[in-house]
Amino acid sequence: MEQYYYNTLTKPQQNSYNAIKAGLQSLAPSFPVPLLENRELTDVFMKVRLDHPQLFYAGTFKYRYYPDGSNAEMMPEYLFEKGKIKDHQKALQARVEKLARPVQKGTDLEKLLYIHDFICQNVHYDKLKKQYSHEIIGPLGHGVGVCEGIAKSVKILCDALNLWCVIALSENNPEKGVKYRHAWNIVKVDKKYYHIDCTFDNSLGNPDEIRYDYFLLNDKQMFRDHERLVWKMPACEDGERFYYKEKKLSFTKMEDVQKRSAQAVKKGRTLIFHWRGGYMTREIVQEFLKIFKEEAAKKDKHARVFLNWAQAVVKVQFVEQTPVEELTMEEANEGEKE
Repeated sequence: MEQYYYNTLTKPQQNSYNAIKAGLQSLAPSFPVPLLENRELTDVFMKVRLDHPQLFYAGTFKYRYYPDGSNAEMMPEYLFEKGKIKDHQKALQARVEKLARPVQKGTDLEKLLYIHDFICQNVHYDKLKKQYSHEIIGPLGHGVGVCEGIAKSVKILCDALNLWCVIALSENNPEKGVKYRHAWNIVKVDKKYYHIDCTFDNSLGNPDEIRYDYFLLNDKQMFRDHERLVWKMPACEDGERFYYKEKKLSFTKMEDVQKRSAQAVKKGRTLIFHWRGGYMTREIVQEFLKIFKEEAAKKDKHARVFLNWAQAVVKVQFVEQTPVEELTMEEANEGEKE
């Protein structure tokens, strides 16, 4: 299990981290913690829970201290009473072990795909944002979650499968309509780091059509539509493992787009691809639409196009009826924007 955030702390902060972790693990109603500044203590409390998603039952806390004292008394606000927490712990441990079992002997890439696909097929975004949806009990216990709960679920499954994984957290940005912080994961494959945002992929696809627009991205790709990080993360510099590139669905030439469109129309399939033949300009998009329309017409069909502009990913369906909208702009944000 990677205790990434613990390793970024100062010695006094690590002492508080260890006290918080031990107190939460013992389900203590209150316990002493080496005193830090108010904001520091809040950050350390969050970092403990990001490193240890199994502490799903502790949402917030209160504390008190004496001006001349060296400790604070922390009083966690548990989501459930003690007996219920223990029941949930057993159920979630069994759930994680069962989910990890089928892919235990797979490669790191196979394990990551398995976790990603499980989330996209089995978890729905909780628009009501219940408290437990911020923890693993939401996605793994109830099949619903917000980005924090989904990222924690990815981490605990990675931990169970011996994969290096941390939870990244980005700032909100009210000026751009991003009301809330957003969480996703950074993983390590063959000693290189990559971003995975299962929440964003979940928002674009459905259980029958999983999307991989945010699977194994580098920093340049990721921050096209993600805000700046709250805390420093490992640099993700490699762009060669991106899903569509690995699957030979990342095109640089219009003739490749035309060829694959013709195949998709003939086989009655949806085509999803990534464009890396230069900037995704309006002119490029118009050229795509012209190709799709021409290929669809050969089979008396129509093209219905979806575009994730930020990640330059295009989805085209070839349908019998003329679509109401020829081009739909997709924006993966799952509720952070309003």
